[in-house]
Amino acid sequence: MEHNRKNWLFSTSTKGAEASAAVFSLIETAKSNKLNPYDYIEFILDYLPQQDLVEDPERLDWFLPWSEEIKEKFEIKAD
Repeated sequence: MEHNRKNWLFSTSTKGAEASAAVFSLIETAKSNKLNPYDYIEFILDYLPQQDLVEDPERLDWFLPWSEEIKEKFEIKAD
């Protein structure tokens, strides 16, 4: 975790720090759900903006890291 503390040095504004915290939280949540963080976040960034969450807010549940569909797609497989 030492390297994470140094990352905060580059947050030169409150909004930057909040954005960093959101990304780090997403990464750690993916890891705690045994997902490949890179693949999961790449998927989120590609597909989530295409969703109409105003008309179908429950659709967001599908993208959460503990969603069964997401776990099937991005879970790190044991060798």
